[in-house]
Amino acid sequence: MVRYAKEHKQVTRQRIIEKAGHRFKQDGIDGSGISTLMSDAGLTNGAFYAHFASKEDLVAHVVADELRTQVARYGTLRPGRPGLEDLIREYLSPEHRDHPGLGCPSAALLDEIGRCENETKQAYTDGAQDILDEIAARLEPGNPQSARGKAIGLFTMLVGTMQLSRALPDRKSADDILERGIENALTFMR
Repeated sequence: MVRYAKEHKQVTRQRIIEKAGHRFKQDGIDGSGISTLMSDAGLTNGAFYAHFASKEDLVAHVVADELRTQVARYGTLRPGRPGLEDLIREYLSPEHRDHPGLGCPSAALLDEIGRCENETKQAYTDGAQDILDEIAARLEPGNPQSARGKAIGLFTMLVGTMQLSRALPDRKSADDILERGIENALTFMR
């Protein structure tokens, strides 16, 4: 029997989390079975339980990882409000809408996260708080706490706009939703 170093197990676990994140956002949590998730990671079903106690355990880790990655990416934007404008335009882009597997877990999974167990809901809460903190700090760098309510409003506006645009089969209407969403979000943040 081949024994792998602990680092190998951690790298494999992270690969499963990343591949599952993409699959969940593309097909939904309920639409993604363990065999598909493991196949995406290049592994067999039997290897799953060496890394996770259950699918719910994996979901919680995926949600936490996806949101952590999202917040880290916000750190690469221009500072302050100009970076927030960039975030709004990127978030409400046709590219983000058309590639949910590569985008925001909130826009892709929020309805399913609401039906998950507390471990996943807590992972989402922690990650969403970090996103709200990032937005609030960009709205009011000197006093982010004062911008907390506005940050919540802006984030929910972005997520809801993206979800609505994805739900429309007519491309022109879906694009219009994104364009109006950008206008509304930019007005709201001022």
